[in-house]
Amino acid sequence: MEQPTGGSSLEATRTDISLREAMATQRAIRRLKPDPVDDDVILRCIELGLKAPTASNAQNWEWIVVRDPEVKRKLARLNRIPWSVYVRAGRIAKRDDPKMLRILDAVQWQVDHYEDIPVLVVACLRGPRLANFLPGVATAYYGSIYPSVQNFLLACRAEGLGAALTTLPLWSGTLARRALGLPFNVQPLAVIPVGWPRGRYGPNTRKPAESVVHFDRYGNRPPRS
Repeated sequence: MEQPTGGSSLEATRTDISLREAMATQRAIRRLKPDPVDDDVILRCIELGLKAPTASNAQNWEWIVVRDPEVKRKLARLNRIPWSVYVRAGRIAKRDDPKMLRILDAVQWQVDHYEDIPVLVVACLRGPRLANFLPGVATAYYGSIYPSVQNFLLACRAEGLGAALTTLPLWSGTLARRALGLPFNVQPLAVIPVGWPRGRYGPNTRKPAESVVHFDRYGNRPPRS
């Protein structure tokens, strides 16, 4: 089903697809239209994000929905600082890899049009970031936000929205918190640009399971089909 172009009624923007289809066709969509996205659509996606588990059922998420142009400009500046280094190194290292160069081109488009993205959704966790000091709890800490982010991304796909998980704008937690007005005990952990996509969805390409699965011990692979 084609994605809407924005500005339509809420019911018209909803796309009923199976979970299997959403997972098989979800991909990072970076080229987005500037058309507005209704709050109700974003809230529906966040509500599905909140169905994900958290460590000890803490449910300590906080979600910031950014539309303010000045806040977007601040996050855009933070995003461009590490990207300027990353993209130069990436184009040199991957100069013979057309697929990776196309990805870099898509990210560059997003960087160049960051202020035009209709919505930036920032996923945060409330509470001390003990993972910085106690590496043993890092799994539980990050495991409390990224399942929720994946739920949100799948919900965006089901709504016909384009979205992509990014972390570059958060290279400085202090500057990111300042841009978003976050208290010290709320940590931003993902920035998700969201909008109606330019172009079409399609099946994503991944390695076959047999190439990455091991039974009982590393190296004991299943037979290839």
